[in-house]
Amino acid sequence: MFGLSELAIILLVVIAVLCAKKLPELTRSAGKSARILKAEARAMKDEDDPATPCVIQGETVTPGEPKPQGTQQH
Repeated sequence: MFGLSELAIILLVVIAVLCAKKLPELTRSAGKSARILKAEARAMKDEDDPATPCVIQGETVTPGEPKPQGTQQH
C-alpha cells in the first residue's frame, strides 16, 4: 500500500497536471500574499517597539518668526 508521503506526491502531480494553466497565476498570487504578510508583520513589530524613535528630517519653525531667505513657500 501507499504511505502518506507517496499519496502527497501523487496528489501534487495530479494538481500540477490539471491546473497547469492556472499554476503561474496561483504562485504569483501566493508570493504577493506572502510579501504583504511579511510587510504587515514587520510594521506591527516596529509599531510595538517604542525604543526605536521615528526621526523626521526638517527644520524647526517658530510661529511669527520670518522664514529664512531661499526657502520655498507652500
